Amino acid sequence: MKIQLLVVLFFLSSCATSPLGRRQVLLLGDSQMDTMGMQSFEELKSKTPIEHDARTIAYVRCVADAVIAAAAGRTSNRTWEIVVFRDPTANAFALPGGKIGVHTGILPVAKTPSQLAAVLGHEVGHVIARHGNERVSQGEIASVLLSGVDVALKKMDSSEKNLLLAGLGLGAQVGVLLPFSRAQESEADLIGLELMARAGFDPDQSVELWKNMSAVSQGAPPEWLSTHPSSSSRIEALESHAPSWKGTYIDVVRTGRSPSCVLK
Repeated sequence: MKIQLLVVLFFLSSCATSPLGRRQVLLLGDSQMDTMGMQSFEELKSKTPIEHDARTIAYVRCVADAVIAAAAGRTSNRTWEIVVFRDPTANAFALPGGKIGVHTGILPVAKTPSQLAAVLGHEVGHVIARHGNERVSQGEIASVLLSGVDVALKKMDSSEKNLLLAGLGLGAQVGVLLPFSRAQESEADLIGLELMARAGFDPDQSVELWKNMSAVSQGAPPEWLSTHPSSSSRIEALESHAPSWKGTYIDVVRTGRSPSCVLK
C-alpha cells in the first residue's frame, strides 16, 4: 500500500506535457538532468577517441550550429559543446546540459548536410521534449513497483520468486518502458523535422536518411520489441509530416539564411 501511494504521489506531483501534447511524468528538475548530462559527456570524452580532422569537425559544427540556433529558447542551454567521436557506429546524441556527440560512423549514412541535420534535429528534439528526464523517471517508477512486488513475495521460495520477478521484469520493460520509448522516438523525429526546416535544411531528406539507416540495419528486432519505431513506420510518418515544413525551409533558403555546410 505504501508503494502504491508513493507511485500515485509521483504521478500527481510530476505530470507534464510533451511539446506534441503527450502526458509525461518527470521526477527530476532540469538542473539535475543538466548535471547528469554534463557528467556523462565528460566520461564519454575520457573513454572514447575524439576526431581531430579539422574538415570533419568544421562540417559537423556547421550543421549542428544551425540546428542549435533553430532550437534557441526551447532548452535551458544557451551554449552547446559539440564533439566528434572517432567511432565507426552510425550514431549521434544530444544530452541535457548542452552537449552533442557525433560518431564518425554516421557520416557515411547521413550522406548530405540535410540528412545530418535530420539526425541532429532528432537528437536535440529529445532534449527539448525532456525525454531523458522521462526515461529516468520511468525507470524509477518501474524500480519502485518491482521493489514492492519483491516485498510482497517474501513468503515464496527463491526459485518461485525469481521466476515471477523475471516475468514481471520483462512485463515492465515491454509493457511500459519500451512503448514509451517508441513514442519518444516518434516525437523526436517530428521535432527534428521542424528544427531542420527552420535551420535551412530540406525536410524531405529526413526520409532519405531513414532509407539509408534501414539499409544498414538489416536484422533489427521487430517493432513491438524495440525502443525505436521500425524503419518503415518511421519513413511513413516522416513522409506524412515533412511536407508541412517544406514551406518553412523554402522561406529560409529564399532569405539567404540557409547554411552552406560542405565536407571538403
